[in-house]
Amino acid sequence: MASETYSFQAEVSRLLDIVANALYSNKEVFLRELISNSSDACDKLRYAAITQPELTQDDPDFRVNIIPTKEARTVTVQDNGIGMNRDDLVENLGTIASSGTMKFMEQLEQARQQGESNQEALNMIGQFGVGFYAAFVVADKVEVETRKAGESQGWRWTSDGRGEFSIEETEDAPARGTRVRLHLKGDQDEFLEDARIRTIVQKYSDHIALPIYLREGEDAEQINTASALWTRPKSEITEDQYNEFYHHVAHAMDDPWLRIHFKAEGKVEYTGLLFVPGQKPFDLFHPDRKHGVKLYVRRVFITENCEDLVPAYLRFLRGVVDSEDLPLNISREMLQHNPRVTKIKQTLTTRVLNELKKKANKDAKAYGEFWEDFGAVLKEGLYEDTENQDTLLELARFHSSEREGLISLEDYVANMKEGQEAIYFVTGDTKEALAKSPQLEGFRAKGIEVLLLHHPIDDFWVPAVGTYKEMPFKSVTQGAADLDKFKSDQSEQDQGEQPDETTVGTLVAFLKTALEDKVKDVRQSERLTDSACCLVADEGDMDIHLERLLRQHGQTTPQSKRILEVNPRHPLINRLAETVKGQSNQADAKEAAYLLLDQARIMEGDNPEDPSAFAKRLSDLVAKGLAA
Repeated sequence: MASETYSFQAEVSRLLDIVANALYSNKEVFLRELISNSSDACDKLRYAAITQPELTQDDPDFRVNIIPTKEARTVTVQDNGIGMNRDDLVENLGTIASSGTMKFMEQLEQARQQGESNQEALNMIGQFGVGFYAAFVVADKVEVETRKAGESQGWRWTSDGRGEFSIEETEDAPARGTRVRLHLKGDQDEFLEDARIRTIVQKYSDHIALPIYLREGEDAEQINTASALWTRPKSEITEDQYNEFYHHVAHAMDDPWLRIHFKAEGKVEYTGLLFVPGQKPFDLFHPDRKHGVKLYVRRVFITENCEDLVPAYLRFLRGVVDSEDLPLNISREMLQHNPRVTKIKQTLTTRVLNELKKKANKDAKAYGEFWEDFGAVLKEGLYEDTENQDTLLELARFHSSEREGLISLEDYVANMKEGQEAIYFVTGDTKEALAKSPQLEGFRAKGIEVLLLHHPIDDFWVPAVGTYKEMPFKSVTQGAADLDKFKSDQSEQDQGEQPDETTVGTLVAFLKTALEDKVKDVRQSERLTDSACCLVADEGDMDIHLERLLRQHGQTTPQSKRILEVNPRHPLINRLAETVKGQSNQADAKEAAYLLLDQARIMEGDNPEDPSAFAKRLSDLVAKGLAA
């Protein structure tokens, strides 16, 4: 077969350019990334060999070789792992198949445009798990020779990293596994020195659980400890070793926010070494996201995407779980129905949540930073995991209308007004928009705190949970506000002129007639102090934000009629009331009624029902006002 030339996927070309600029101050990580890839390849073959022992029978001892060749100015990293065939080379080294590709590239471009540091860009690259491309920081040409386990044909992949790569058949590939040969750039001779290579491996890859050899001719020296880090006593593991293991297992370059290393004993025995990332993974909410906890059985790798080990709302966890009780030949299909895996999931979840609780109690500021990154995911557990619901409610943090920063539900209850019988909340798209919501005005005037819930999951977990310590959750955009029983924090003067009840009653009746086919009802508002009007859902109707959210996601939800509330103290409402009472300009009053309704819709984040009619009414009203 003749050599075939391909163009890199556009995202790869952009990534190579970013990598070349971002990694110049930390070039040595290329070796860590290549060794990590080799380790993963050996893990995958070790698992495959459980059911296909013939794949490894000629060479059962897994290893990684590093071979510097000064005469040729090359550094080679070779493994005897699973290897690749032609299709694997195209997919793995020519495209970025991971979920969220475009979003990731957009984030990188934005980081560059905003002048963020190279280290921040480097962390993002590490999150994406494309470490192979770091080779082009030190090499002007990379050759990959590989042969997939169980196949006879070898393949060579070659590229200078400038937009194209070629693939051809070769007999020079390893008998099994992959050989990556880097032709170093002119100023990268340091990576040909044994001492430099040894230092890098001991710094970054000592935890790799298979031997790494430095080879010169026929001589080979093992330069790592080659024992599974999670099996060692905690007292023998340094902070740097923990961090480097996290970098390896998470394919990340940030440092972990939290580490959990434990051994569970009893009916089910297993060891866990888990990390909470220091940065939010870019694909946390992507539909194709993967879990990040690897499953081992007695130090043998089983799978790297075990959804049955941790609940979906803990999918940000990275690390390993190593079981002593599961059968070595367990398949990925069998995991789902294995009672031991279910037990591991239960105990592991409890342990992680308890560690988060300890962190929250010990360092509220650090926990707040964690919550800003991962709180929206944890809240999924409030909806999905009734068994741990109480613990998750303790862990939950919220922005509120009355205080800066984050508060807990316990904080909220302690701050409740005398006679308050519900936990008030409002849902929306951003906390900034919610803080300006007109529905909050009356609550602020009474000094009543309202939780600002701005994650999509909030519309689902709140009705599912219902109460906290027997206190019901109540939306401020649903039903009557019932604020009369609370004493206002404002003076009578601040509250505005007391309206004439007869005049306001006449206006309300007029608005009901004018808007009868557009709204469910019209009433005076207890919740408005500054705004002229707002829309609320009737008691028992779907919440306004939830209905809009469902429509945005293609759900065929009929649009409910809402209640229009008007503020009788507002100058606009007073003027309109006087117009209606005097029975003059009834046509203009009706047009003003429609403008009020559209104004209320806009404040809720919706569009006017008829934008053209809205624009015409507004133009006419302004023109008449200017002519007066």
